Amino acid sequence: MVNDGELGRILKIVAEYPQGYAVGDVEGDGQGQISNWRSDPTIAGSSNCMGDIGTHAHNLVRYITGLEIEEMCSELTAFIPGRELDDDGNNLIRFEGGAKGIIYASQISNGDENALNIRVYGTKASLEWHQEDPNDLIVKYANAPRKIYRRGNDYLSEAANSNSRTPFAHPEGFIEAFANIYLAAHQAISDQIDGNPAPEKGYDFPDATDGIAGLAFIDTAVKSSASDQKWLKFPNL
Repeated sequence: MVNDGELGRILKIVAEYPQGYAVGDVEGDGQGQISNWRSDPTIAGSSNCMGDIGTHAHNLVRYITGLEIEEMCSELTAFIPGRELDDDGNNLIRFEGGAKGIIYASQISNGDENALNIRVYGTKASLEWHQEDPNDLIVKYANAPRKIYRRGNDYLSEAANSNSRTPFAHPEGFIEAFANIYLAAHQAISDQIDGNPAPEKGYDFPDATDGIAGLAFIDTAVKSSASDQKWLKFPNL
């Protein structure tokens, strides 16, 4: 839909990844103490929350819209006493081409479990998807009823149905989503062995460019949060 222009020109993107599992220790009473390598700067580096789950929200934005970040203004916070790395973060985003956005990730959002979601707003329509309700894609219009596309149905595109293994109404598990990556990698390896050319749009799995973009996202968020300048240019990938 994005590639075919059904949404029109993209104006705004909101991607969120709130979790609440670490909120138990915000008062410093030892309840729900979260201590692992992600919160250890000698192992995890410069970020905990944004590096752990914020990158998933950022990658979801890039995967759906194809838009790259131009500038970021970030605030990272460590709410848990004694924690050296962030457990919450907010990023204002300026995308190439003029779209604006928000990418927010948190481990102290009380009551949330694994609530990765995204909303993409265009001049003609908008998309909404929630990981905790993964079988539904919501398409919204200003002057028409909203539509809900359900996984596994014949009316979906070939790209969507090729990533489903069970019939409609049978929920697809989280683990099976990784099978899509393995299948695409298998196809790439097979094509290389058989001497077949790669598809025009490439293979549908993350490559080194996606990893580099994620690292640039973390690095820019950390630098922006620590800087008085705030708005920082995103590195050219």
